[in-house]
This record gives sequence, structure tokens and C-alpha cells, in this order.
Amino acid sequence: MALGERLNFFRRKCNLTMNALGRMLGFDPKSADVRISQYEKGAKMPKEELIHSMADILGISPMALKLPNIDSYDALMHTLFALEDIYGLTVSEEDGKVSLYLNPEVSKPGGTLSAYFLSWAKQKDKLVSGEITLDQYDDWRYNFPKGDDSVIRAKAISPQLSDDLLQGLASGELTIQEAPKKRKTRRNFERKGMPGQSEE
Repeated sequence: MALGERLNFFRRKCNLTMNALGRMLGFDPKSADVRISQYEKGAKMPKEELIHSMADILGISPMALKLPNIDSYDALMHTLFALEDIYGLTVSEEDGKVSLYLNPEVSKPGGTLSAYFLSWAKQKDKLVSGEITLDQYDDWRYNFPKGDDSVIRAKAISPQLSDDLLQGLASGELTIQEAPKKRKTRRNFERKGMPGQSEE
């Protein structure tokens, strides 16, 4: 049901009726509102391709629609417990205020998740200080990580390839070579104005 609730939230945020959204997705105008209603109520689950089309129309990341089940406080608590287990999210209480923070023993400072949280905090500070509008803040949140430069993203290699590389290094089948040193050429000497420079 989480996707249905998020779809309803973003559709209303964009001031779209169910019928309008359905027609934009290519559904028959006579049944467009029924189709969207089925998705919002959780009676049907849209396919991955349709979720991406919905996100494009709503101007958000598909990930903003695909959330875990947080429809009840109990479900939300278990989601938070899973975040504690996997990412080191933890909780503390001081003077009646409850805070969620990253446990540095699990999520190392300077790591990707830590960088993401700091980026989020900076955007929130900009909103509070009036440096950005609520619409700009929402645009950042609902399209995250697009437009966020808190970390350099690189495609991770598959675990299988990683294991194969390590095994090859351990067995001696693979070796690591240093990059070749740049050869000194006449052109390099000429650029630096060193002996050997041609005179015109």
C-alpha cells in the first residue's frame, strides 16, 4: 500500500485528478480514473515500466514512489529497526527530544550514507534560512540523488567479479602494474624551455 499512498500524495501535489493522470499514462479516458484508483488503493500493483512513467509525469524519482511498508506505526518501527541493523541508524533521547543519528561504528563518517545525511541537513538548513523555497527543497528530495553532489558516484563491480579479481591476485595469475612513466620527448623539453630546445 505504500506505493499507492505515495502516488496519491504526489498526484494531489501536482493538482492532477485520477482521470488526468490516467490519460497522461495512455489509459482509455473512460476508465483512466478507475485504473489510477486501483493503484492508489493497493488493489493492483503497477509494473516497473509504468512506475517509471508515473514518476516522469509527476517529476520525481521512481524511488520516491517505491517505499517500504510504512502504513502503520508498527510497520514504520520495523522499517527503522531494519535501518538500524543494516545502516547503523540509532536513536537517543535528551531533554525530551528524540534524535535519530548514524552510529559511526557502523556507518563510518565520510562514507556515502553519512555524506547523504549531511547533504540532507544542508538542504534543510537552506530551507529554514530562506535560501531556498519549499518547492526547491521538495524538488531536491523527490528527485534524490539526481542533482546531489555530496559523493562521487561510480558503478560498483559485481561481487563475483570482485571475488575473481581477488582470487587471481592471491594465486599470482593477476598482477598489479605501475603506470608507465612519461617518456621525455623533444616536445616536452621544448615546452619547459630546457636544453635541446630548438631555436628558430
